[in-house]
Amino acid sequence: MNTAHLSAFSTPPTGAVCWAEMVSHRSYLIRFARRKLHDPMLAEDLVHDVFEAVMSGCAAFSGRSALRSWLTGILKNKLVDLIRDRARYHEMDADTEDEDALQFECQAARPDELAEHRERLAQTLARIEQLPEGLRDVMRWRVLHDEATEVVCERLAISQDSLFVRLHRARKLLN
Repeated sequence: MNTAHLSAFSTPPTGAVCWAEMVSHRSYLIRFARRKLHDPMLAEDLVHDVFEAVMSGCAAFSGRSALRSWLTGILKNKLVDLIRDRARYHEMDADTEDEDALQFECQAARPDELAEHRERLAQTLARIEQLPEGLRDVMRWRVLHDEATEVVCERLAISQDSLFVRLHRARKLLN
């Protein structure tokens, strides 16, 4: 057996995912795909495609989310690609009078929806910057940077109760 090939899986480079860690999420990914597709064999194929994309380097895990969430995101993209391909081939094969044809709608946000989301985000960030310093700091560190409660409390030299009160007041002012 080629040990050089196996060592590539045991010590992943920076940004790569360990094979064993990735495969531990396989059953979850297959269940997710089965719920969407209602086809166990196709679900297996898509999960295989996800693993293949990760191991071939087409997708690199940056660690900004949980591994399962990241793998699920890749799977969702594979599902959308599959649905688009099926819709394209179905349109070519279907008669124009066939009203029972399956219609697939992309779950991704439309460009106008994305623009609206970005505008709302920019407005919210601007409103956070206008908060009083104590409220702005807790929103910045705890919510925007998603730092642990203990870290934020230590950084700002406040108690956890004070942190939660400040978060509550900041959210109330933002609403």
